[in-house]
Amino acid sequence: MDLSTALRAERLVAIVHGGDAEASFRTVMALTEEGIPLVEISLSGRDALTVIRRARAALGDAAWIGAGTVLSAADARRAAEAGANLVVTPGLGAGLEESVRQGLPTLAGVLTPSAVIAADALGVSARQLFPASVGGPDYLEALRAAFPELPFVPVGGVDAAVAGAYFAAGAVAVDVGPPLIGDAADGGDLDALRRRAAEFTAACAR
Repeated sequence: MDLSTALRAERLVAIVHGGDAEASFRTVMALTEEGIPLVEISLSGRDALTVIRRARAALGDAAWIGAGTVLSAADARRAAEAGANLVVTPGLGAGLEESVRQGLPTLAGVLTPSAVIAADALGVSARQLFPASVGGPDYLEALRAAFPELPFVPVGGVDAAVAGAYFAAGAVAVDVGPPLIGDAADGGDLDALRRRAAEFTAACAR
């Protein structure tokens, strides 16, 4: 299954950014156990590459294990070596270009029409509308009027309550961090994470 198809099927990407590598790994495992197979592990979190390696070893090819906040070509290479099969960038740049060169599925951060056109020219897999909170669902709907066939995934300020509005505006999936993860990746309550995961998967299935 390619990334665009997976996004449309699952409709939810979880962003794990933790200050505790062991807690981050447990968070990834809990998310996948709760039926969220698209997980982005931010490289700005503690020992993120180790978390990616452990998750890949534990899950095999059964999940999309992404590296997020990929900024440089070196970031992209390290992410691939760690086992990431998805690269997420906050914008266009060397990290995205190297990921595309390596043939990795990419979710590229865009905000403006110019950025969408540039990302499309690079051959990215999908576009992450970031930060989505700048314009909200209305902005996504306006942007899609110019690019109706391209997949967009909003991130930033997306919670379970607003997810439906983004889907109504044409999002293929939503990318969610703190409203879903809470403090789990810093050692917080995994039971609470599981409850939020159920809430988000239900919101995304509607």
